[in-house]
Amino acid sequence: MELFTFTKKGLYCKPGDFYIDPWQPVDKAVITHSHADHARWGMKNYLCHDFSLPILKSRIMEDIKAESLPYGKTVNINGVKLSLYPAGHIIGSAQVRLEYKGYVSVVTGDYKTEDDGITTPFETVKCHEFITESTFGLPVYRWKPQDIVTAQMHDWVINNQKQDKTSVFTAYSLGKAQRIMKLLNGLGRIYVHNSVVNMNAAIEKSGIILPEVSLYQQDMEKKQLTGQIVIIPPAAMSPQLLKKIPRAALAACSGWMQIRGNRRWQAADAGFAISDHADWDGLLSAVKASEAEKIVVTHGYTEPFARYLNEMGYNASAVETRFGEDANANQ
Repeated sequence: MELFTFTKKGLYCKPGDFYIDPWQPVDKAVITHSHADHARWGMKNYLCHDFSLPILKSRIMEDIKAESLPYGKTVNINGVKLSLYPAGHIIGSAQVRLEYKGYVSVVTGDYKTEDDGITTPFETVKCHEFITESTFGLPVYRWKPQDIVTAQMHDWVINNQKQDKTSVFTAYSLGKAQRIMKLLNGLGRIYVHNSVVNMNAAIEKSGIILPEVSLYQQDMEKKQLTGQIVIIPPAAMSPQLLKKIPRAALAACSGWMQIRGNRRWQAADAGFAISDHADWDGLLSAVKASEAEKIVVTHGYTEPFARYLNEMGYNASAVETRFGEDANANQ
């Protein structure tokens, strides 16, 4: 049974007459999460998870026409049973489960299988068809356990504090920033860029409690920042901004840091392989746990990952999408 077709507007469910994370304006869009490559402006109607709704409105427009669902609740759209399940990617991220005439498809959106302590953990959903991302679909991408990476980050910050250096982390304003805030909470005052403050406010509308932070401003006195922690989105980072931070030590936090050369490419003093996407083992475990007969691999290392799955006996194919357009910012 074909529940989906990949069109120029995105992933289209024909029986339900809606799209999932479309990249062009459509009448009905189901949104897996609120990152800009998955949640775009211009849809007539949006449907997302409850936690994503205030974030979506903050990023697109407050008066968009949008509805939301809690995890596990089922709605019927033109005979298609739709429900959302935790994807573990960022706060409010969801896998979309669709059932039509007994056939079940799951669209993962972006996901990770490790519990980061701030996002609702990934939940396995069994299905006939599993449409999975593959951002880090190569064997080289295997994350260290989070407690080990956290200890490394703590040691780096503490060592900087001993030298009166300010620890500066680049982190996407939605998802990675909140995760780093959680991991570093208690090591000193955390200052964040205005875009992170805005995302925190949207997230907290759902009743989610985040660590206390302060707004970073470029005209702050140097003594306020010395030995503290600053979180800046990659898009806002510049040599000029960095020069205004006293004795700044720069850390890049991304799955791409698994490859050592990437730290030098980003001119960072330290690199921590911390990602909001599943690594190689996480992808494989999610595919296996789904018990799906058909695997469709989207954005990322689609061809290598699909080829490996076929070698392992799965019925897998790769599809090109426009997700991951901001790859170096939020991975």
